[in-house]
Amino acid sequence: MRRSLILTVAAAVTMVLLAMLVPMAVLLRSYALEDRLSRAALEVQATETVVSDGDRGAVTTYLDKINRSSDVVTTVLYPPSGLHPDGEAIGPSPDQDADVVQARLTGQASVRDADGGAEILVPVSLGISSAAPAETPVIRVEVRPPGLESDIVRSWLILFLLGAALLAGALLLADRLGRSFVVPIRRLATYAATLGDRSPPTPVTPSGPPEVQELTTVMNRLVGRIESLLERERAGVADVSHRLRTPMTALRLRIDALTEPDDRARLTGDLDELQATVDHVVREARRSEREGVVPQADAVAVVAERARFWEPLAEDQGRPFEVRVEPSGPVLTRTSAQDLQALVDVLLDNVFSHTPDDAAVLVTLAERTGGGLVLTVEDGGPGFPEGLDVSDRGASGAGSTGLGLAIADKTATESGGGLSWDASALGGGRVVVELGPPA
Repeated sequence: MRRSLILTVAAAVTMVLLAMLVPMAVLLRSYALEDRLSRAALEVQATETVVSDGDRGAVTTYLDKINRSSDVVTTVLYPPSGLHPDGEAIGPSPDQDADVVQARLTGQASVRDADGGAEILVPVSLGISSAAPAETPVIRVEVRPPGLESDIVRSWLILFLLGAALLAGALLLADRLGRSFVVPIRRLATYAATLGDRSPPTPVTPSGPPEVQELTTVMNRLVGRIESLLERERAGVADVSHRLRTPMTALRLRIDALTEPDDRARLTGDLDELQATVDHVVREARRSEREGVVPQADAVAVVAERARFWEPLAEDQGRPFEVRVEPSGPVLTRTSAQDLQALVDVLLDNVFSHTPDDAAVLVTLAERTGGGLVLTVEDGGPGFPEGLDVSDRGASGAGSTGLGLAIADKTATESGGGLSWDASALGGGRVVVELGPPA
């Protein structure tokens, strides 16, 4: 927004300056030509006085003096005579064209355009001593067009500097104006980015233009309402959980009093499942409070620690168990520590539950291309049943519920990664879990 505003102002001011300065530069050149014409008119009068005296030596001296400037050149053209059959000229332009002859014969002065400048022809009357009009001398004053003389260049440079100063001032003003919009909006964006963190965000102080202040006030009010609703929801779930504990405890006591072992075992299992469901609902309701909206965790530390948690069980069974950690430092992934622990437990529980006690287990941690972590669990067991989608919810090839790898697949997918499986070099199955980097 700030850059767009600056570019827009720069384009608009540049067009305005061009529309103003270019005509002004042309006018300056025209004024310079008009000034030269005025000086030429004065020089004609002064030269006419010198020429009318008839002293050609004085004319030569005077013309040498005034022709030192190259912008106005004066020449006196005398008619042909016995000594000068083609006419005599004193000055830098000796050519006597038809216009000069016409001015001499008619006795009338004339001004004509010549190569962007002007040429003034003025016949000089020598008084009653003149034999004939044909013998009248003519003063030619050539006014050359202004070029890149110092005065013109200086004037154009001043115009250019003035335009540059105006453009710089306009850009500075646009930058300050854009900053007054952008800084409060960026502050509001940073505030919005912190929403969903574990701790409630500190409200932003409204600043900037009135519209941005109004937006900030509305955002603060909205966040406050959301926090209040979330807190009310968490309190309600916790209250429901607390209220269910008493009747569930009473129900468990009644089940324990049953005389039929089969009925007691079946109802106890159902009650355990109900208890687990209630606990799961409570944990999920408080997930955002624990982890924030976008969770992240050091997958290397969590996965390695949880994998080694299973080592004592492997030692008790006499099972070869190895954990390989390739990353040398922390690797953040878009998952919570609790989900990572549950993921490792699911994968290793499948291995320990569905492979012989002496089947080897290899857990490998490697960095993922593009960020994140790759977790590989291999075993030396019988492998996966052929043609079975082990990530399909409710499907199992070994008599289990089939929820384990489905949960693992969900965790991997939600992190921006995925889950795959194939045969392992150890002879059994291999599960590869890709965990994506933080958003």
